[in-house]
Amino acid sequence: MARVLGVELPNQKKVFVALRYIYGIGPTRADEILKHTEIDPDKRVKDLAEDEIRKVTQFINDNYKIEGELKQEVQKNIKRLVEIGSYRGRRHRLGLPVRGQRSKTNARTRKGRKPGIGRKKK
Repeated sequence: MARVLGVELPNQKKVFVALRYIYGIGPTRADEILKHTEIDPDKRVKDLAEDEIRKVTQFINDNYKIEGELKQEVQKNIKRLVEIGSYRGRRHRLGLPVRGQRSKTNARTRKGRKPGIGRKKK
């Protein structure tokens, strides 16, 4: 397995798909990275040479925030919204959908399980 910026990329996948295993890199960025480093997107990870892996790693380091740094920035942004008391911050604090989705029905991912009828409160 090739290791890029602390993430193991699966050997059998094509490079275009394998780069998406890195947090912060999706299809568009993966395509852009491969164009700039001049690597064939259909090449498998196991077929990459060391210098190609080095090129990809260097390009990502120079141009993008990924993994821990990106997660930190997102958490900082959410914390800022909560501290200033904005509408979105309040929705984050309450664990409700933030981007205008309905919450009368649905929204179970954010709200958690239903309390169920007849359950005793402790």
